[in-house]
Amino acid sequence: MSNNVIEKVTELVQPITDRHNFELVEVEFVKEGQGWFLRVYIDKVGGINIEECAMVSDELSEILDAQDPIPQAYFLEVSSPGAERPLKTKEDLTRSIGEYIHISLYASINKQKVFEGYLKSFENDEIVLDYLDKTRHKELKVTYDQVAFARLAIKI
Repeated sequence: MSNNVIEKVTELVQPITDRHNFELVEVEFVKEGQGWFLRVYIDKVGGINIEECAMVSDELSEILDAQDPIPQAYFLEVSSPGAERPLKTKEDLTRSIGEYIHISLYASINKQKVFEGYLKSFENDEIVLDYLDKTRHKELKVTYDQVAFARLAIKI
């Protein structure tokens, strides 16, 4: 049922985000404790602000109230994906070239599955990451299908 809700809400919110030149990053429908949460993550170049999130929330709420595609009670949250936003698509990776990112691999490379560094390039499904191993710069080359999860990261 959760996937059906996500698909339906995506269909409803996409025209709203397109009209305002926002990016629809993700739609989640999850149960936490006793409550259900419908979370819509949006962004734009330069970052999204609270007023823009409220505007999308208001517009989406009207449509959801009129169409009532979700049978149970839920809380609607529209927000930014945050500074460590997930990189879910190839387009996300392409846009993030030069950024500091975190990647987790399905299988270890030299006994390591998690890497953080600068995304040097993403071409022909190959990710090239410049990372520090202690004090030495190293380069990691992996294919897109080796990556279990990727997100922007904050360098500490």
